[in-house]
Amino acid sequence: MSYELIITEKPQAAKKIAESLADSKPIRKSSKEKVPYYELTHKNKKILVVSAVGHVYGLDQSKGIPKSNYPVFDISWVPSSGLNKASSFTKKYLSTIKRLSKDANEFTVATDYDIEGEVIGLNVVRYACKQKDANRMKFSTLTKDDLIKAYENKSKTLDWPQANAGETRHKMDWFFGINLSRALTASVKAVKRFKLMSTGRVQGPALKLIVDKEKEIKAFVPEPYWQIQLDGKINSADIVALHELDKIFDKKKAELIYEKCRNEKTSEVNSVDKKRFKSEPPKPFDLTSLQVESHKCLNISPKHTLEIAQELYTKGYTSYPRTSSQQLPKEIGYNKILEKLSKQSNYKNEVSFLLAKKNLVPNNGTKKDPAHPAIYPTGIVPKFKDDRERKVYDLIVRRFLATFGDPAVRETMTVKILCKDETFVTKGTTTIEKGWFDLYKNYVTLKEEELPKINSGDLCNVIKIKKLDKKTNPPNRYTESSIIKALEKENLGTKATRASIVETLYDRGFIDGKSIIATELGIRTEETLEKYSHKIVDPELTRKFEEDMEEIREKKKTPEEVLDGAKKEVQDIIFLFEKNLEKIGKELVEANDETRNVMTYIGKCPNCDNGELHIRNGKFGHFIACNNYPECKTIYSLPKAKVRPAKEECKACGLPMVLIMKKSKAPQKVCIDPKCPAKMENHTEEDIKEIEDISNGKVEKECPKCKEGKLVVRKSIYGAFLGCNKYPKCRYTEKINGNGNIF
Repeated sequence: MSYELIITEKPQAAKKIAESLADSKPIRKSSKEKVPYYELTHKNKKILVVSAVGHVYGLDQSKGIPKSNYPVFDISWVPSSGLNKASSFTKKYLSTIKRLSKDANEFTVATDYDIEGEVIGLNVVRYACKQKDANRMKFSTLTKDDLIKAYENKSKTLDWPQANAGETRHKMDWFFGINLSRALTASVKAVKRFKLMSTGRVQGPALKLIVDKEKEIKAFVPEPYWQIQLDGKINSADIVALHELDKIFDKKKAELIYEKCRNEKTSEVNSVDKKRFKSEPPKPFDLTSLQVESHKCLNISPKHTLEIAQELYTKGYTSYPRTSSQQLPKEIGYNKILEKLSKQSNYKNEVSFLLAKKNLVPNNGTKKDPAHPAIYPTGIVPKFKDDRERKVYDLIVRRFLATFGDPAVRETMTVKILCKDETFVTKGTTTIEKGWFDLYKNYVTLKEEELPKINSGDLCNVIKIKKLDKKTNPPNRYTESSIIKALEKENLGTKATRASIVETLYDRGFIDGKSIIATELGIRTEETLEKYSHKIVDPELTRKFEEDMEEIREKKKTPEEVLDGAKKEVQDIIFLFEKNLEKIGKELVEANDETRNVMTYIGKCPNCDNGELHIRNGKFGHFIACNNYPECKTIYSLPKAKVRPAKEECKACGLPMVLIMKKSKAPQKVCIDPKCPAKMENHTEEDIKEIEDISNGKVEKECPKCKEGKLVVRKSIYGAFLGCNKYPKCRYTEKINGNGNIF
């Protein structure tokens, strides 16, 4: 019996679509590869739903071409499972799709409705299902109503302009990323060294933005200026006022004002001016503004915010996050969503207030997305896996509610004080009507600066006149969120890729720190690229190709035209590279060595003269060792995590400390010495006695896992713990805190 085959992007989406479309409960089946899929009947029509788990096909060069060759443009789509180990799990999903497609007589793509989802669907349809086209479901939430509507209104064809633009982007990124990275690596090999180097169509310009900012900061020369401050009391209340000139760059002028006023004991309020203004509700979230707000309010990185938002969407709690829209259309059903949200106690009062309004009109922004609306909650009562998921969800809900709120009314009170004919000004801004502030709650970051009741003619008792010596500050460095905004402003990358581009720059050692610093390697790499082939880091070239791909979506250009242009640019860049291969390699190697020494330096070696402790990478992972090896064999082990120098010494033992950074956790600062006395402070007297008794052989504990070994006291960077003496055959470990918890 033939059937319709629906292909989704993720297993959770397959489950939700099956449950939504089924006339009764869908049947969950498993292929011989143990891949789940669903069988159901929808209006007497048999349907199978299966997941493609993301990109099951990737680009690779044709067989027979050495992997070191460049430039290479002869590429094709191949199963992702053969490209790298990380994608090997996709093989069983692809096999299942191929098998299920053999008896299907109708095919529907239900992957995420964006460029990436379109490419995933296109490749599955043409390579796995051997079809030229397929139906297309388009939805922004994984709710039953939206999925049924998407199925009943599915288009008879793929979104070909979107598919063509997506495929062109993948090929173009391969042309630039692989060929230019191979050229960089070849330049290092030319000077008898080896280091995998990388750059790309967006990575290079993104690095340039950060390096340019770093150079601007380093070149900044602070300029001295002065402020004259009046500390006083008006009606028994303390006030602080600055001279109306604020920053005075003429020292003599500042001194004249100071000397004129310094001995005055009283002054008079010359005028009091109050101005009210409206603070409009915030715009609905697009992906970038969600990432920025999450970083500012929750201290969650843009990359992790996207991961969490994607998880919330997959569970059906929020709409599709990869959107550039700041508009909430009426079609999503404002009242319906609010009524569902009212069932959650956290939002009951706020929702009741909004539902009582005559008109619900969101404060939509100007940014649009042809595929999806702004991010919004569906109203489904959520179950969270962790606190970070709960926080991002709450931020999304609060933002949604706030967009329907009334403008807040604030008032700025400006008080001018006359002291020896010199005017000093103090200001305070307070909220008169909270409006949408009540809906957005703790995410409102505006300050309340209330002044006492002051009238014109009131006396001000001068406590002190101060001359403040100050200097201008350099420009602020980018943060993980502000660089995302900068990339968006420059039209570099896409809403879905910008966070991963920044992550790549971190991984390559080009940038470092929360307040982003361009490392010496990043600076020198960018300078070298710009010196010998400036187009690699030229934002204009990347912007041009972004515009070209938009024109493909609008059917104004063909993929062939755009790819031919990309090939020519790559060839031109590599031609210039080849002329200076050794010079480029020498400069990159020098920059890499300098950066490695700075970024891996932990501190002075405690066991030899002039020795330095550095992070090193060995067969079994990272460790800390003295650079005077083999004369000095000082060594400290490190956990399997990202480790950075803390640039401070332990107060208990004087040895250096490091920062241990694990995914989704705050950095942990620890001393490198496993025997540091501070590491025993968390143990009770009973714990310490247990450590001593086991160490001295007075007490023996059988390993609860293998039953053959005995537990012995071991010490790591985290402190003492119990481990089986049959290690590495048995890897059982146990905390020494009386509760038997395993690491």
